Amino acid sequence: MTIKLITIGKTDNKQLQALIDEYTKRLGFYITFNLEIIPDIKNSKNLSEAQQKQKEGELILKKLSATDVLILLDENGKQHDSVGFSNYLQKHMNSGIKQLVFVIGGPYGFSEDIYNKAKGKISLSKMTFSHQMVRLFVIEQLYRGFTILKNEPYHHR
Repeated sequence: MTIKLITIGKTDNKQLQALIDEYTKRLGFYITFNLEIIPDIKNSKNLSEAQQKQKEGELILKKLSATDVLILLDENGKQHDSVGFSNYLQKHMNSGIKQLVFVIGGPYGFSEDIYNKAKGKISLSKMTFSHQMVRLFVIEQLYRGFTILKNEPYHHR
């Protein structure tokens, strides 16, 4: 199984990007991981929220293959603790899927097409975080999940 994280817009903060790069590198010891960044929609100020979600949704769908299992990072999704998330990852690996795809949407969330294609939703917290920080949190939790599955000490340092 491979894991892909799709995000909208680049990370502007250099320190945050350095941490994203560090955890992406660490995660690579356990699984093939790809971070795909969809550029921000141009002239989004001229679009309604619905139009922006629709355009972002079309771009996200282009990044998916028919066999991908799509999981949305969504405020209304299921919350896991880190051990529960590692079990969630293990369940997907055991199911024989080829690629698990997590998506962090744009500022207004996801289009109906994306919600309809998704096989699940996960929430990191009831709090709101910047989209750039969520990237780091997701990648770090993926890394943490694999260290838990391998019974390595990172989780309890």
